[in-house]
Amino acid sequence: MYRKLSIVSILFAAMLTSSSCSKDKDDNPTSVTHKVQFIATASAGGSISTASYGVDGDAHTANNLSGTSWTSPELTAPAGAYNANILVNGAGTTDASALKVGIYIDGVLKKEESATPGRVLSVMLNYKF
Repeated sequence: MYRKLSIVSILFAAMLTSSSCSKDKDDNPTSVTHKVQFIATASAGGSISTASYGVDGDAHTANNLSGTSWTSPELTAPAGAYNANILVNGAGTTDASALKVGIYIDGVLKKEESATPGRVLSVMLNYKF
C-alpha cells in the first residue's frame, strides 16, 4: 500500500513540475513595444501652427510652430498600448491650401489623412494597434 501511494505521489509531483516549468509562449502582439512618429505637411501657402499628439495617456503638445512641415520626436508605445492620436492645426493663404498628417509605426506609414482644402486647416487622426 505504501509503495503504491509513493508511486502515485511521485507521478503527481512530476506532472505538477512539468506543467509549471513549461515555457510560456507569448503570441499576443500587444505585448510588443512600438516606435511611433507623427509627420505633418502643409502645401505651399500653408503653415502648421499647433500639434497635439501621443500614445494612450502620454500626451504632448507642440505650440508656436511655423513652416510647411513638422515631425514629432519618436515615442515608444509601451506593450499593451491601445492607440496613437494626433491633432494638427494650421492655416492656408488660399482656398486651395492643404494639410496632410501621417502616423508611422516602426518606420512604416500606417495611417494618413488630409484636411479639406481651405484657409483653416485641421486634421485629427488616430491609429489602433
